[in-house]
Amino acid sequence: MVNERNPDHEPCYVISVAARMVGLHAQSLRNYERLGLVRPGRSQGRVRLYSQSDIDRLRYIQRLVQDLGVNLAGAEVVIRMNERVRQMEAEMERLRQELQSYRDRVLPAVAEGEATLKPQPLAHSQLRWFRVPISSVPTRLVWGSQER
Repeated sequence: MVNERNPDHEPCYVISVAARMVGLHAQSLRNYERLGLVRPGRSQGRVRLYSQSDIDRLRYIQRLVQDLGVNLAGAEVVIRMNERVRQMEAEMERLRQELQSYRDRVLPAVAEGEATLKPQPLAHSQLRWFRVPISSVPTRLVWGSQER
């Protein structure tokens, strides 16, 4: 299988070019890296190389800090929350597809009368004794299907 790389994630800009592109000092970019806000790639000679997605992230950080007055710690929180939201959206989409697949399999069978959605009786091993406070019922023990 061929690994098709996203060109936006391909490291290609050295730190001086990246700093000029976003209007920051190179030392600021080093500081952002040290704080974990951005993770540039490295060349064989350990030279920092920034991708287009790194540049976009730096511009986003710059907007948070300069335009919205968020400090770097706050920018980190905002970025992590945005990443978590994207992960959760992807998970929701996966679950939607799984549910739709289930519906596509089950509902046609139900419509054709092949399957019925009747509750299944509990097996004897699923039944348990459990205690109920005396004040709520006249007996101490009640037969039921709830587990402790």
